[in-house]
Amino acid sequence: MTPTSRRFLALDVFRGLAMALMILVNSPGSWAYAYDPLKHAAWHGFTAADLVFPSFLFAVGTALSFSMDKFRGHHNVEVLFSILKRTSLLFLLGFFMHWYPFFQVVDGSIHPFPISETRIFGVLQRIALCYGVVATLLWFAGERMSYILGGLGLLGYWGAMALLGAPGDPYSLEGNVGLRVDLALIGPSHLYQGEGIPFDPEGLLSTLPALANVLAGYALGQWFGVEEADPKH
Repeated sequence: MTPTSRRFLALDVFRGLAMALMILVNSPGSWAYAYDPLKHAAWHGFTAADLVFPSFLFAVGTALSFSMDKFRGHHNVEVLFSILKRTSLLFLLGFFMHWYPFFQVVDGSIHPFPISETRIFGVLQRIALCYGVVATLLWFAGERMSYILGGLGLLGYWGAMALLGAPGDPYSLEGNVGLRVDLALIGPSHLYQGEGIPFDPEGLLSTLPALANVLAGYALGQWFGVEEADPKH
């Protein structure tokens, strides 16, 4: 990484590996012969495929540890506007990708695809929200408080899942509190439909542990930055 470009080779390599794994997961050639480790866990469990999105979130945090420097010396309003602008553009890009191509063919006729049936959240949308929240916290609350809030978010998420889910089955797909929150605030027609029931793996409540993931990447990036600046290391 040079002072002018602010590129960090290890981060670029990590992104590339995450992209390569994503391609393997999303393009197996034939789903009938896909290797089990390259399939997402149906619900409970964990596979190599489930590393892809957390890796991207971690990379967002690491990149943020370097890009926050550009805000130094700017007024709070300017910083907040820049964060909100990037967050909004990324969120809308993800939303329009779900909505594309904006029409559907029914009985041979072309009809506009109703926005009332369009999925609102998704991968890019979660990245946007995590970037926006973490960047805002870091700027206005500082690193220490951001880490504390990230830890409290993890505890809060665990507590909500354990205490507010369906009695006797709080961790199931149908009984977890995250689904109840999304159904109440977003509605079933705006959720992912690939699990047999309306459910969004990038829903509102599960954004809390995702924020901690980004903060972990930021902490590592800060550590690398210190190491790089110290010639003794």
